[in-house]
Amino acid sequence: MDAFFAAIGLDPHRLPAVNAALNATCTVLLILAYAAIRSRRVRLHQGLMIAAFLTSVVFLSSYLYFHFVVKGGKPTEFTTEGWPRRIYLSILMTHMILAAVVFFVAPITLVLGFNAYNNRHKRIARWTLPVWLYVSVTGVIVYWMLYHLSPPA
Repeated sequence: MDAFFAAIGLDPHRLPAVNAALNATCTVLLILAYAAIRSRRVRLHQGLMIAAFLTSVVFLSSYLYFHFVVKGGKPTEFTTEGWPRRIYLSILMTHMILAAVVFFVAPITLVLGFNAYNNRHKRIARWTLPVWLYVSVTGVIVYWMLYHLSPPA
């Protein structure tokens, strides 16, 4: 895999920044998809939701590769003490719990959305969207706090 990163000119240790960009991209796609469905542009909404889902799949693959292959399963430590640490851990905990929820409900919501006769999509999407948005936005915040507020040694 190192040859792959060399071929595209990316140091694998820069993957956290790539992952943050993927989270930010997903956030934008989710907002655009919401705007599309509010204006009854169903096909556009569907395309944007597929793009958001695929962006999340690429993010998860990259995230797992970085943490298990590049870092060998070792966590990145948040080194700042005091109130920034408490805020970071609070955001991280809610982010992780809700990311696990999104892992299961996003594909279900996506599949239900392609069944035009199914109102279950609308009911579950009302919950999935805000949770998914929270996870995407807090993913960028966690990255910023971990790598810019409290850079690893």
